[in-house]
Amino acid sequence: MSTLRLILGDQLSQTISSLEGCEKSKDIILICEVWDEATYVNHHKKKITFIFSAMRHFSQELKNNGYQVSYIKLDDKHNAGSLQGEVGRALKHHTISRIVVTYPGEYRVLKDMQNWQSHFGIPVEIRPDNRFLCEPDEFFQWAKERKQLRMEYFYREMRKKYSILMKDHLPEGGQWNYDAQNRKPPKEGLQIPKHYCNEVDEITREVMELVADQFASHFGDIEPFYFAVTREQAQQALFLFIEQRLCNFGHYQDAMLESEPWMYHSHISFYLNCGLLLPLECVQAAEEAYNQGKAPLNAVEGFIRQIIGWREYVRGIYWLKMPDYPKQNFFDAKRNLPDFYWTADTKMNCLHQCVEETKQNAYAHHIQRLMVLGNFALLAAIDPVYVNEWFLAVYADAYEWVELPNVSGMILFADGGYLASKPYAAGGNYINKMSNYCKNCSYKVTEKNGLDACPFNYLYWDFLARNRDKLESNHRIGMMYKTYDRMADDKKLAITYDSQQFFDSLDD
Repeated sequence: MSTLRLILGDQLSQTISSLEGCEKSKDIILICEVWDEATYVNHHKKKITFIFSAMRHFSQELKNNGYQVSYIKLDDKHNAGSLQGEVGRALKHHTISRIVVTYPGEYRVLKDMQNWQSHFGIPVEIRPDNRFLCEPDEFFQWAKERKQLRMEYFYREMRKKYSILMKDHLPEGGQWNYDAQNRKPPKEGLQIPKHYCNEVDEITREVMELVADQFASHFGDIEPFYFAVTREQAQQALFLFIEQRLCNFGHYQDAMLESEPWMYHSHISFYLNCGLLLPLECVQAAEEAYNQGKAPLNAVEGFIRQIIGWREYVRGIYWLKMPDYPKQNFFDAKRNLPDFYWTADTKMNCLHQCVEETKQNAYAHHIQRLMVLGNFALLAAIDPVYVNEWFLAVYADAYEWVELPNVSGMILFADGGYLASKPYAAGGNYINKMSNYCKNCSYKVTEKNGLDACPFNYLYWDFLARNRDKLESNHRIGMMYKTYDRMADDKKLAITYDSQQFFDSLDD
């Protein structure tokens, strides 16, 4: 009898735990495109194209390596439309003694899988996801010993565990974190290298046509399509970053420029999160670049921290706080998501640029997500349910395990400070400092109130005033209330009036 080994669309690694011990002559590898997974939110058309194409290429690689693969395309006539339905169909066509899967990246999928043993009447083995560097149980133990969780301390433990940027048991250069050196605003004349661009092959072209036909109502552009869709291509994308962009990544990782969506970022989160790349190979490639003198320590440390620190940390938070985490709404935010998050039709140029580039690329870098798109959602009191759904839908690297903690915890402070130590709220000055967006905006970032004023300016203070009872005791926010209290009464009234006028027009 055979084992049925299910591989999900974000588990495209030949070293994935569900393939361990596979008997190629007997076992069946099941990979399936299903309607339920493509539509539980209206995923960006480019995101669906990327994942389906990567799945099809991975299936072909497995077949070339002697595996018996049952690949179900979305438009297969008998496609059941769900993972459980396709597993059931496979059990009818093959003599299967057990099912083996790797821990999924989303809680709802795990709950389904945990019911399969009783539903199908055969053993189901759910194995740990060996692509991550910290298992949920290990994270739970780390978290259990602390009154307050902070990523920085978790990150240091990961550095020690894997001996990354360590020298004689101490951090390379004498510091754990070089983030203070990584906040340079953009300057004139930056020579930003062209981002990785892969040629579309026949498999991808077929997927593009399928997505254009079946998901026409979904947000986003399919073309131009440039993502890597195989492990070899993803490794090329990593190499290109290490060789051309890493040296400037640290200094300009927070910078934003019109018509430069990619900047000096790596653009490998797509490939890390679907399995085409593995975290340690990315970290070790960056560390080797530092050792060879190709990139400075602040850039290398900042890149490594995002992978073995932040990425592992948010996954730990996700599994620690589910299933209640999506319900968190510390500020009781209830506003609907404005239409311009889909249309980019807004006079606020920073928001227009970020939404338009998201539509084109299914990508925006972390400061665009946090300090423009997310900052507005925070200040405008948009319901976390809508914000989470949007972020999950529009970005090609978004799966719930990584999206939910970043949005509810980091962007919206909806968990009340469990993940982050303060809300990342800011006025227009921050965006003006870190970008050139304000130069071509209908509003004036130097104006604090009135019809011409940048809405971020008065919305920031209105946010603080509205939530004073919840934030004043926060030691990282308290100083701002002293500034607010020194304002004249007419200034405070203007802030309230301008904010209400803006919200009225937004709600209309």
